[in-house]
Amino acid sequence: MTQKTQSRSGGRSARRAARAAPLATHLRPIRPGMSGGMYKPFSPADMDKIHGAALEALEEIGLADAPPSGIAYLTGAGALLGDDGRIRFPRALVEDTIARANRSVTLMGRDPAHDLELSGHRVHYGTAGAAVHLVEVDGSSYRECGVQDLHDAARIADQLDNIHFVQRPMVCRDISDNLEMDLNSIYACCAGTSKHIGTSFTEPGFVKHGVELLHMIAGGEEAWRARPFVSNTNCFVVPPMKFATESCEVMEECIKAGMPVLLLSAGMAGATAPSTIAGAIVQAVAECLAGLVYVNAVKPGHPAVFGTWPFGLDLRTGAMTGGSGEQALLTAGCAQMHKYYDLPGGAAAGIADAKLPDMQAGWEQMCSNVMAGLAGLNMVYEAAGMHASLLGFCHESLILGDDLIGQAMRCVRGIEVTDETLAVDQIREVCLGGPGHYLGTEQTLGRMQQDHVYPTFGDRTSPKEWVERGKPDLIEKATARKDEILGRRATARFDPVLDAQIRARFNIHLPD
Repeated sequence: MTQKTQSRSGGRSARRAARAAPLATHLRPIRPGMSGGMYKPFSPADMDKIHGAALEALEEIGLADAPPSGIAYLTGAGALLGDDGRIRFPRALVEDTIARANRSVTLMGRDPAHDLELSGHRVHYGTAGAAVHLVEVDGSSYRECGVQDLHDAARIADQLDNIHFVQRPMVCRDISDNLEMDLNSIYACCAGTSKHIGTSFTEPGFVKHGVELLHMIAGGEEAWRARPFVSNTNCFVVPPMKFATESCEVMEECIKAGMPVLLLSAGMAGATAPSTIAGAIVQAVAECLAGLVYVNAVKPGHPAVFGTWPFGLDLRTGAMTGGSGEQALLTAGCAQMHKYYDLPGGAAAGIADAKLPDMQAGWEQMCSNVMAGLAGLNMVYEAAGMHASLLGFCHESLILGDDLIGQAMRCVRGIEVTDETLAVDQIREVCLGGPGHYLGTEQTLGRMQQDHVYPTFGDRTSPKEWVERGKPDLIEKATARKDEILGRRATARFDPVLDAQIRARFNIHLPD
C-alpha cells in the first residue's frame, strides 16, 4: 500500500514538473503574432465609404504647414500646393501609393527572437506613451518620472512574455536638456530590453546623435541598417489636417538613417477630430494616407506603420478618455481599415482612465485590448501600464497587464474546430463504460497547457484557500515580482567596454 502511494505521488510530481517546464514555442497556447481579425465593426460598404471620404478630404481640403523640404518631396511625387499653402493629394496619387506600399514590415529586436512580423491580422501588444508621472502604488501617489523609471520599465517588460515590444512609455522629467533626454531615452530602453523599441526625437538635428548611439550599440552603421531595432514614433500631424512641421523634418532624417517610422495621427474626437466614431476614423485615415505618400516620396518602400490613433473625449468635462467603449470601437475600426488597405498598422488600446490599477482599470484595459486583438491590429500600443488617460505609468500595472493581455490573446486565438477538438471519441470513451467525467483523461492532461492560459497573478483559489494563504493581494504580488526583476542586472545591459565607450561619448544619466 505504501509503495503504491509513493508511486502515484512520484507520477504526480513528474507530471507537475513537466507542466511547469516551458513549452516549445509552437505548443504554447498564446504567442506573438497570432492572427485576429474575427471582429469586424464595419461592413465592406462602410469601409468603401470611409475610404472615399478620406480621399475626398485629401483632395479637397489637404494638409497645411508642410516644411519646405516636405513640400518639395510631396509636389515632386504629384501632390499639389495651393495658393493657401495647403498640400492637396489627387486620388490617383494616394491610390498608387497604397498599391506600392509595403504589405509586410518586420520590426526587429536586438535579439532576433523578438522580431515582429507586421502583416495580415498578426497581433502584437506593447507599451507606448509619454507619461509625465510614475504611479506609486505604495501610498497611491503620483510623482514625476525619470530615466531610472524608464529603464526599470524596459527591464520589467523584457521579462514579460505578453509584452512584445517597448515603445517608450514615459518621458525623463529629470533631464532638462532635450538632446540629452532623447539620447538617454534610447540608452535606458536599449539597456533594459532586447525587444523592439520605439522612441521619439525632439528636433531634427538630434537624429544624427541618436543614430550615432544606435550605430555604437549595433556594432556599426552596416549592422544597424541590416537590423534596425529601434523605430521612430513620429507625430507628423497636428490634427485637424495639419503637418507638424518639425516632426516631419525629424521623420525625413530618420528615413535617411534607415529607421522604421510609425506614422502617428492622434486626433481627439470632439476636439481635434470629429466627435463621431466614423468621422474621427476618416480624419485619422486621411492624415495617415498623407503620411504614407510623404514617406514613399522620401524613400519608396521605406518601412512605415500606419498609426491611426484617434482618442475619445468625455464631452461632459472636455477631458481625454482612453478607457471607454468608444475608444475600443475607434481602435477596432482603425484596425479594420488597416486591413482594408492591407497595410501594417497600429493604434492605441489598454489605456486606463483610472488612476490606480484597480477594478476600473481592469475593465478599461481589458475592453479595448480584447477588441483590438479580435480586430487583428498588428501593433497594440499603450496596452499595459498606462493610467490617468496617459498621464501616469505604473510598473505594477505593467506586470498585471501581462496577465490581462494573456487572456486577451487567448480570445484572439479563438476556437479551433478539428476532429481532435470536437472530441467525439473522448465523449464515447467517457460515457460508454468510462468514469463519467474527463478529469485525468489523457486528452485533458495532454492539452491542458496547449489550450489554456493560466494567470500568473490572478487568484483562482477557493475562499477557504484564499484565507489560508493570507488573503494575497494582487498589487502586493506584482510589487514582489517587480522587486525580483529589478533586483537582478538586466540581461540587455551592454558589454562593459561598449558601455564605457558610450558614456565617454554621451552624457548618460543612468548610473552604471
